[in-house]
Amino acid sequence: MVKSVDEVILKLSKAFNRIFNDFKGMYLFGTFLDGKMHEGEDIELAAIFEIEDKSKREQIWPIIGKIETEMDVCIDLYPYTEESFKQDEEIYEEVMAEGIFYNEKGERLRSTRHR
Repeated sequence: MVKSVDEVILKLSKAFNRIFNDFKGMYLFGTFLDGKMHEGEDIELAAIFEIEDKSKREQIWPIIGKIETEMDVCIDLYPYTEESFKQDEEIYEEVMAEGIFYNEKGERLRSTRHR
């Protein structure tokens, strides 16, 4: 059983780095901000890529599905470029108010919470 959301993010980050040259990292937001697993809830992530490429989405979903099955979790992932992320105001504002950023290696770098 997965002990923390950090394990899921690390596995996703490693998979994305193997396939995509332009993966920059991801933001965790929503229920899992406390880092603990919550049965029945989705892990909400905004993944940031340098280049927008429609085929990227087609490559991402099998990765997500495999990790969901292997780790017995549900992942709700939103792929963005930095620009498209800022344009999705609802998600962007939620993430900037509360989210946690993980770099391309899956290392937790900072909280975006305003203090």
